[in-house]
Amino acid sequence: MDKIAILAVLLSTLCFSTAYAKEFQNHTQMMSHGDGHLMDMDGAMVMGQNEDTLPGGCDKIAAKKEITVRAGHKYAEKFPGAMFAFDQQEFQFEPCTKLTVHFINEDEIRHQWMMHGLPKYLYPKGMFHLEVSGPGEVSGTLILPPGDKTYLVHCDIAQHMEKGMKAQLKVGKGSEDLPSIPGVTASIYPDDYSGKPYKPDAVQPVIQAPAASAAVADAAGKAAAAPAVEEGALSGTLIIGLAAGLLLAPALQNRFQGMTGGEILASGLESLTHALGWLVSQIGRLIKRFSANKTISLPDK
Repeated sequence: MDKIAILAVLLSTLCFSTAYAKEFQNHTQMMSHGDGHLMDMDGAMVMGQNEDTLPGGCDKIAAKKEITVRAGHKYAEKFPGAMFAFDQQEFQFEPCTKLTVHFINEDEIRHQWMMHGLPKYLYPKGMFHLEVSGPGEVSGTLILPPGDKTYLVHCDIAQHMEKGMKAQLKVGKGSEDLPSIPGVTASIYPDDYSGKPYKPDAVQPVIQAPAASAAVADAAGKAAAAPAVEEGALSGTLIIGLAAGLLLAPALQNRFQGMTGGEILASGLESLTHALGWLVSQIGRLIKRFSANKTISLPDK
Protein backbone atom coordinates (compact mmCIF):
# COMPACT_ATOMS: atom_id res chain seq x y z
CA MET A 1 0.00 0.00 0.00
CA ASP A 2 2.88 2.32 0.84
CA LYS A 3 4.50 1.59 -2.54
CA ILE A 4 1.26 2.43 -4.34
CA ALA A 5 1.02 5.74 -2.44
CA ILE A 6 4.63 6.63 -3.27
CA LEU A 7 4.05 5.78 -6.94
CA ALA A 8 0.92 7.95 -7.00
CA VAL A 9 2.84 10.88 -5.52
CA LEU A 10 5.62 10.48 -8.09
CA LEU A 11 3.16 10.35 -10.97
CA SER A 12 1.24 13.40 -9.76
CA THR A 13 4.50 15.33 -9.33
CA LEU A 14 5.59 14.37 -12.87
CA CYS A 15 2.25 15.43 -14.33
CA PHE A 16 2.35 18.73 -12.43
CA SER A 17 5.88 19.61 -13.57
CA THR A 18 5.10 18.59 -17.15
CA ALA A 19 1.93 20.67 -17.20
CA TYR A 20 3.74 23.80 -16.02
CA ALA A 21 6.94 23.36 -18.08
CA LYS A 22 7.11 25.85 -20.92
CA GLU A 23 7.47 24.58 -24.44
CA PHE A 24 10.17 26.02 -26.68
CA GLN A 25 8.77 28.85 -28.80
CA ASN A 26 10.22 30.42 -31.92
CA HIS A 27 8.94 33.99 -31.74
CA THR A 28 8.52 35.01 -35.37
CA GLN A 29 5.12 36.75 -35.30
CA MET A 30 6.19 40.00 -33.66
CA MET A 31 4.02 43.13 -33.53
CA SER A 32 5.74 46.39 -34.49
CA HIS A 33 5.23 49.31 -32.08
CA GLY A 34 7.38 51.77 -34.05
CA ASP A 35 10.99 52.96 -33.62
CA GLY A 36 12.30 49.41 -34.06
CA HIS A 37 10.32 48.08 -31.07
CA LEU A 38 8.83 44.62 -31.69
CA MET A 39 7.06 42.36 -29.21
CA ASP A 40 4.44 39.66 -28.81
CA MET A 41 2.15 38.54 -26.00
CA ASP A 42 4.22 35.43 -25.24
CA GLY A 43 7.13 37.29 -23.64
CA ALA A 44 9.47 38.08 -26.54
CA MET A 45 10.82 41.53 -27.39
CA VAL A 46 13.17 43.31 -29.80
CA MET A 47 14.24 46.93 -29.27
CA GLY A 48 16.42 48.91 -31.66
CA GLN A 49 15.60 46.89 -34.76
CA ASN A 50 17.37 48.52 -37.74
CA GLU A 51 17.55 46.69 -41.05
CA ASP A 52 18.23 49.50 -43.54
CA THR A 53 19.23 52.89 -42.00
CA LEU A 54 22.98 53.45 -42.25
CA PRO A 55 24.72 55.06 -39.26
CA GLY A 56 26.54 58.31 -39.99
CA GLY A 57 29.96 57.54 -41.47
CA CYS A 58 28.84 54.31 -43.19
CA ASP A 59 28.66 54.68 -46.99
CA LYS A 60 27.34 51.14 -47.42
CA ILE A 61 26.84 47.82 -45.66
CA ALA A 62 30.34 46.41 -45.25
CA ALA A 63 29.21 42.84 -44.59
CA LYS A 64 26.17 40.79 -43.62
CA LYS A 65 26.61 38.45 -40.66
CA GLU A 66 24.36 36.18 -38.60
CA ILE A 67 25.16 34.72 -35.20
CA THR A 68 23.29 32.43 -32.82
CA VAL A 69 23.71 33.19 -29.13
CA ARG A 70 22.47 30.76 -26.48
CA ALA A 71 21.75 31.73 -22.89
CA GLY A 72 21.29 29.49 -19.89
CA HIS A 73 22.43 28.19 -16.55
CA LYS A 74 24.42 25.33 -18.04
CA TYR A 75 26.80 27.71 -19.85
CA ALA A 76 27.94 29.11 -16.48
CA GLU A 77 29.22 25.78 -15.18
CA LYS A 78 32.75 26.43 -16.51
CA PHE A 79 32.97 29.75 -14.62
CA PRO A 80 33.32 29.21 -10.83
CA GLY A 81 30.89 31.40 -8.90
CA ALA A 82 28.73 32.19 -11.94
CA MET A 83 25.04 31.30 -12.19
CA PHE A 84 24.08 32.34 -15.75
CA ALA A 85 26.06 32.87 -18.94
CA PHE A 86 25.99 33.13 -22.72
CA ASP A 87 27.61 30.37 -24.73
CA GLN A 88 29.97 33.03 -26.17
CA GLN A 89 31.68 35.83 -24.28
CA GLU A 90 33.30 37.75 -27.14
CA PHE A 91 32.26 38.83 -30.64
CA GLN A 92 34.08 40.85 -33.30
CA PHE A 93 32.88 42.34 -36.60
CA GLU A 94 34.04 44.98 -39.05
CA PRO A 95 32.45 48.44 -38.92
CA CYS A 96 29.16 49.02 -40.77
CA THR A 97 28.25 45.32 -40.62
CA LYS A 98 24.58 44.38 -40.85
CA LEU A 99 24.29 41.92 -37.98
CA THR A 100 21.37 39.57 -37.31
CA VAL A 101 21.35 37.97 -33.86
CA HIS A 102 19.36 34.79 -33.20
CA PHE A 103 18.96 34.71 -29.41
CA ILE A 104 18.00 31.37 -27.83
CA ASN A 105 16.98 31.16 -24.18
CA GLU A 106 17.37 27.63 -22.80
CA ASP A 107 16.19 28.37 -19.24
CA GLU A 108 12.68 28.50 -17.77
CA ILE A 109 13.19 32.15 -16.81
CA ARG A 110 13.60 35.42 -18.68
CA HIS A 111 16.95 36.32 -20.31
CA GLN A 112 18.18 39.20 -22.46
CA TRP A 113 20.95 40.00 -24.94
CA MET A 114 21.36 43.76 -24.56
CA MET A 115 24.02 45.84 -26.33
CA HIS A 116 24.86 49.28 -24.92
CA GLY A 117 26.63 52.42 -26.18
CA LEU A 118 25.14 52.67 -29.67
CA PRO A 119 24.51 56.13 -31.21
CA LYS A 120 21.30 57.48 -29.69
CA TYR A 121 20.23 59.38 -32.82
CA LEU A 122 19.67 56.01 -34.47
CA TYR A 123 19.06 53.57 -31.60
CA PRO A 124 16.64 54.76 -28.88
CA LYS A 125 18.33 54.83 -25.47
CA GLY A 126 21.57 53.84 -27.23
CA MET A 127 20.86 50.12 -27.11
CA PHE A 128 19.85 47.04 -29.08
CA HIS A 129 17.82 44.58 -27.02
CA LEU A 130 16.59 41.00 -27.45
CA GLU A 131 14.49 39.29 -24.77
CA VAL A 132 12.78 35.93 -24.34
CA SER A 133 10.73 34.74 -21.35
CA GLY A 134 11.32 31.03 -20.95
CA PRO A 135 12.60 28.57 -23.56
CA GLY A 136 12.46 30.13 -26.99
CA GLU A 137 14.15 32.04 -29.76
CA VAL A 138 13.87 35.60 -31.05
CA SER A 139 15.85 37.35 -33.79
CA GLY A 140 16.75 40.97 -34.41
CA THR A 141 18.93 42.99 -36.77
CA LEU A 142 21.05 46.10 -36.40
CA ILE A 143 23.75 47.90 -38.40
CA LEU A 144 26.96 48.41 -36.44
CA PRO A 145 28.44 51.94 -36.36
CA PRO A 146 31.80 52.87 -37.93
CA GLY A 147 35.02 53.13 -35.98
CA ASP A 148 36.85 50.92 -33.51
CA LYS A 149 34.84 50.46 -30.32
CA THR A 150 34.08 47.79 -27.71
CA TYR A 151 30.44 47.42 -26.64
CA LEU A 152 29.04 45.77 -23.51
CA VAL A 153 26.56 42.94 -24.09
CA HIS A 154 24.70 41.62 -21.06
CA CYS A 155 21.43 40.49 -19.49
CA ASP A 156 19.83 43.34 -17.57
CA ILE A 157 17.61 41.15 -15.37
CA ALA A 158 18.52 41.77 -11.72
CA GLN A 159 21.75 39.95 -10.77
CA HIS A 160 22.01 38.06 -14.08
CA MET A 161 24.94 40.17 -15.30
CA GLU A 162 26.58 40.09 -11.86
CA LYS A 163 26.24 36.31 -11.91
CA GLY A 164 28.06 35.93 -15.23
CA MET A 165 25.72 36.78 -18.12
CA LYS A 166 27.84 39.35 -19.96
CA ALA A 167 30.12 39.59 -22.97
CA GLN A 168 31.87 42.15 -25.16
CA LEU A 169 31.37 42.94 -28.83
CA LYS A 170 34.23 44.59 -30.70
CA VAL A 171 33.64 46.65 -33.83
CA GLY A 172 36.82 46.89 -35.88
CA LYS A 173 39.80 46.55 -33.58
CA GLY A 174 37.72 47.52 -30.57
CA SER A 175 38.58 50.36 -28.20
CA GLU A 176 39.54 48.25 -25.18
CA ASP A 177 38.86 45.03 -23.29
CA LEU A 178 36.05 45.38 -20.77
CA PRO A 179 36.73 44.11 -17.23
CA SER A 180 35.11 41.10 -15.61
CA ILE A 181 34.08 39.32 -18.83
CA PRO A 182 33.95 35.60 -17.86
CA GLY A 183 36.83 33.67 -19.40
CA VAL A 184 38.12 36.76 -21.25
CA THR A 185 39.28 39.41 -18.77
CA ALA A 186 40.10 39.54 -15.07
CA SER A 187 37.47 40.55 -12.54
CA ILE A 188 37.65 43.94 -10.85
CA TYR A 189 36.65 42.31 -7.58
CA PRO A 190 37.80 38.65 -7.68
CA ASP A 191 35.76 36.14 -5.71
CA ASP A 192 37.31 35.47 -2.31
CA TYR A 193 36.12 32.49 -0.28
CA SER A 194 38.70 32.85 2.52
CA GLY A 195 36.12 34.20 4.97
CA LYS A 196 38.23 37.26 5.76
CA PRO A 197 36.57 40.70 5.57
CA TYR A 198 37.28 42.63 2.39
CA LYS A 199 39.90 45.36 2.75
CA PRO A 200 40.50 47.54 -0.30
CA ASP A 201 44.06 48.65 -1.02
CA ALA A 202 44.96 51.70 1.01
CA VAL A 203 45.17 54.84 -1.05
CA GLN A 204 48.56 56.49 -0.62
CA PRO A 205 48.40 60.29 -0.44
CA VAL A 206 50.48 62.14 -2.99
CA ILE A 207 52.88 64.52 -1.20
CA GLN A 208 54.62 67.15 -3.26
CA ALA A 209 58.26 67.71 -2.35
CA PRO A 210 59.64 71.23 -1.92
CA ALA A 211 61.84 70.75 -4.98
CA ALA A 212 58.78 69.98 -7.10
CA SER A 213 56.97 73.01 -5.65
CA ALA A 214 59.93 75.20 -6.50
CA ALA A 215 59.95 73.85 -10.05
CA VAL A 216 56.25 74.62 -10.40
CA ALA A 217 56.74 78.14 -9.05
CA ASP A 218 59.67 78.72 -11.38
CA ALA A 219 57.62 77.56 -14.38
CA ALA A 220 54.76 79.84 -13.34
CA GLY A 221 57.16 82.77 -13.06
CA LYS A 222 58.53 82.13 -16.51
CA ALA A 223 55.02 81.94 -17.91
CA ALA A 224 54.12 85.23 -16.29
CA ALA A 225 57.27 86.86 -17.69
CA ALA A 226 56.59 85.60 -21.22
CA PRO A 227 55.68 88.30 -23.77
CA ALA A 228 52.03 88.79 -24.64
CA VAL A 229 50.62 86.99 -27.66
CA GLU A 230 50.90 89.16 -30.72
CA GLU A 231 47.91 89.88 -32.91
CA GLY A 232 49.68 88.19 -35.80
CA ALA A 233 49.80 84.90 -33.89
CA LEU A 234 46.05 85.10 -33.28
CA SER A 235 45.45 85.72 -36.95
CA GLY A 236 47.68 82.77 -37.81
CA THR A 237 45.71 80.52 -35.45
CA LEU A 238 42.48 81.63 -37.09
CA ILE A 239 43.87 80.85 -40.55
CA ILE A 240 45.05 77.40 -39.44
CA GLY A 241 41.60 76.70 -37.95
CA LEU A 242 39.85 77.69 -41.16
CA ALA A 243 42.22 75.55 -43.23
CA ALA A 244 41.65 72.56 -40.95
CA GLY A 245 37.89 73.06 -41.23
CA LEU A 246 38.06 73.06 -45.03
CA LEU A 247 40.15 69.89 -45.02
CA LEU A 248 37.83 68.11 -42.59
CA ALA A 249 34.62 69.24 -44.30
CA PRO A 250 34.34 66.19 -46.66
CA ALA A 251 34.89 63.76 -43.78
CA LEU A 252 32.36 65.58 -41.58
CA GLN A 253 29.83 65.63 -44.41
CA ASN A 254 30.21 61.86 -44.76
CA ARG A 255 30.02 61.37 -41.00
CA PHE A 256 26.77 63.31 -40.59
CA GLN A 257 25.17 62.34 -43.88
CA GLY A 258 21.42 61.83 -43.57
CA MET A 259 21.16 63.19 -40.01
CA THR A 260 18.88 65.99 -38.87
CA GLY A 261 20.23 68.97 -36.95
CA GLY A 262 19.26 67.42 -33.63
CA GLU A 263 20.89 64.12 -34.55
CA ILE A 264 24.11 65.92 -35.55
CA LEU A 265 24.13 67.73 -32.21
CA ALA A 266 23.48 64.51 -30.28
CA SER A 267 26.19 62.66 -32.19
CA GLY A 268 28.64 65.52 -31.65
CA LEU A 269 27.94 65.60 -27.91
CA GLU A 270 28.36 61.83 -27.73
CA SER A 271 31.73 62.05 -29.52
CA LEU A 272 32.81 64.87 -27.20
CA THR A 273 31.82 62.78 -24.17
CA HIS A 274 33.91 59.84 -25.42
CA ALA A 275 36.87 62.17 -26.12
CA LEU A 276 36.68 63.69 -22.63
CA GLY A 277 36.38 60.24 -21.08
CA TRP A 278 39.47 59.08 -22.98
CA LEU A 279 41.40 62.19 -21.88
CA VAL A 280 40.44 61.68 -18.23
CA SER A 281 41.44 58.00 -18.39
CA GLN A 282 44.85 58.93 -19.87
CA ILE A 283 45.43 61.52 -17.15
CA GLY A 284 44.45 58.93 -14.54
CA ARG A 285 46.93 56.44 -15.98
CA LEU A 286 49.72 59.03 -15.92
CA ILE A 287 48.95 59.88 -12.29
CA LYS A 288 48.95 56.19 -11.32
CA ARG A 289 52.23 55.59 -13.17
CA PHE A 290 53.80 58.63 -11.51
CA SER A 291 52.57 57.53 -8.06
CA ALA A 292 53.90 53.99 -8.59
CA ASN A 293 57.34 54.93 -9.95
CA LYS A 294 58.07 58.16 -8.04
CA THR A 295 59.03 57.93 -4.37
CA ILE A 296 58.85 61.32 -2.67
CA SER A 297 60.16 61.72 0.84
CA LEU A 298 59.50 64.52 3.30
CA PRO A 299 62.46 66.72 4.34
CA ASP A 300 64.01 66.13 7.74
CA LYS A 301 62.95 68.60 10.39
